[in-house]
Amino acid sequence: MKIYLYGMICASNSFKTAAFPSPDEYTEIEQSARFIGGETGTCATVLSSLGQTVRIDGTHIGRSMAALTREFYKGKSVDLSSLTFDEDFEGLEDYIIIHGDTRTPLGRFGHFFGNFYSGGAKHWNEPKENDALWCDAAAIDDCFGEDSKRCAEACIKHGKPYVTIDCKYDSFIHKHAAVTVVSGEALKMHYGDAARSEMLPLYCENTDGLTIITNGSGKFFYGRRGKPVKAFTPFKVSAESTLGAGDTFKAGCTYALAHGMGDDELVSFASACAAVAVSRYPSQLRPPKLSEVEAMLRNKSSAECVSSSI
Repeated sequence: MKIYLYGMICASNSFKTAAFPSPDEYTEIEQSARFIGGETGTCATVLSSLGQTVRIDGTHIGRSMAALTREFYKGKSVDLSSLTFDEDFEGLEDYIIIHGDTRTPLGRFGHFFGNFYSGGAKHWNEPKENDALWCDAAAIDDCFGEDSKRCAEACIKHGKPYVTIDCKYDSFIHKHAAVTVVSGEALKMHYGDAARSEMLPLYCENTDGLTIITNGSGKFFYGRRGKPVKAFTPFKVSAESTLGAGDTFKAGCTYALAHGMGDDELVSFASACAAVAVSRYPSQLRPPKLSEVEAMLRNKSSAECVSSSI
């Protein structure tokens, strides 16, 4: 299938440490890696590994990450032709400290967006309608404001279903999405301490699509307007790193959407993708293969979809 991805792409520098750093104390780096990440960058890597043809657009590829981007996607079924390689832009990078199931990202994303909204240059592309026309399904990061909305409008115009993440329940992009995935971090950012049980019905009532509110490695909930809420208990694995787990879940949802899976099958498939990803570090350099996801799915005893109240 042909998948169009629009959103955040950055260079990620990750450091797996012997202990989580404490002030004024030395911490040993056990492993480190540099790769292309971001919600769209990681999603593209996973979908390519699952055998899909992918086209990506979004963040400008600046000087510091241009060579890495070309090298990282060499040999992968990821089309870079819609991207802008911008020599006037330094590049967007993050730095992630990882220990066990804890991670702390460091970056300049606030500066990246703040500079634009205060009148500076915009270092991301407007979506191209031909990319929406080209694809079978899409995934759109709700991070570029009106441009993300324009991407959704192009998909709607051409009848292409899309997955989106971490948007508000009353947003245009959620209303028209085939699948919306919302993390606990996004709920907190948008709605403070509002409970999942309070927010899921609001999300479901504002779309004809499927809404999933994730919960890390814990049981999470999903549903549709007018239908019973369901719960899913994730696959049990020994986690090496949770870095990229959410982006891999998004990739699994996009694959499942493109292949016409039903809600329960979609949630199971996406969860299996994420389970394979967290079992290794870094998953971006060893993304899940379809055979590995299928093997995880055959382990029925470790995960289940059930009707539930929240």
